[in-house]
Amino acid sequence: MTENQKMDLILQKLGGIEGGLASVGEDVRSLQGDVQTLKGDVQTLKGDVQTLKEDVQTLKEDVQTLKGDVQTLKEDVQMLKDRVTNIEITLENETNRNIQLIAEGHLNLDRKLDEALKELQPNTMYHLKVNHLDGEVTKMKRMLNMA
Repeated sequence: MTENQKMDLILQKLGGIEGGLASVGEDVRSLQGDVQTLKGDVQTLKGDVQTLKEDVQTLKEDVQTLKGDVQTLKEDVQMLKDRVTNIEITLENETNRNIQLIAEGHLNLDRKLDEALKELQPNTMYHLKVNHLDGEVTKMKRMLNMA
């Protein structure tokens, strides 16, 4: 092989290498564009993650507030249960017994009234009879004065 042929062969190989390098350059530029896109996407994800962190923090604070509110409600319910229990005890021990005592007193009054009415009943019957007879006498007097 002559020197010219060798040179032509080297030039040919260099031309192929140049073409390959040009292709590699395009690939590198394409990769750089992809890397830029990925960087943008990563930035977007970072922003989204930051927003999520803030939202989670807000949720944590809300849950903490709700826990406090639930605890307050539990205390209020317990207080109401205690009050209801005290009211039930008062009803059982005092009010119901007082009502029973009053009812027993009224039973005695009712019995006394029945006894008094039994004693008054004959007198009442006599009053009715006297009033009837008085009316009869008055009628007879009128009839005699008229005749």
